[in-house]
Amino acid sequence: MTTIDAPRSPYARTRRGLNLEKWGWIYMRASGVVLVVLIFGHLFVNLVAGEGVKQIDFAFVAGKLSDPFWQVWDTLLLWLALIHGANGMRTLVNDYVTKPRVRGILLGALVASTAVLLILGTLVIYTFDPCPAGADPALVASFCADL
Repeated sequence: MTTIDAPRSPYARTRRGLNLEKWGWIYMRASGVVLVVLIFGHLFVNLVAGEGVKQIDFAFVAGKLSDPFWQVWDTLLLWLALIHGANGMRTLVNDYVTKPRVRGILLGALVASTAVLLILGTLVIYTFDPCPAGADPALVASFCADL
């Protein structure tokens, strides 16, 4: 028979060290607040400022990705959003998957896919070149001919 302690009984801490669940919870709240600012700033610049949605084309994206400010902005947006989403998925897997082996496989796949997306997304942000040297002029943007 299992007994449940009284609600106000002293709590005996059985595990010492880093509490990952607590830090995950704190991360979700802090990153959520920062993400709201980053997302609304992103939407304002892309959809409201200037000519609105009509301005979004290859040249607009190339111009943004060549500016260090927007590189940092987009990197923060990418990393915070992906880790925020992965942490939420980790919570769902921990809550609803009862078999330890399946849970381990799903969590491993989640970590691997998050790492791959973070690496690839960061590479795109910092290595994007709209006018690669030696490229066929018919295949690159029209503003590259002036360079």
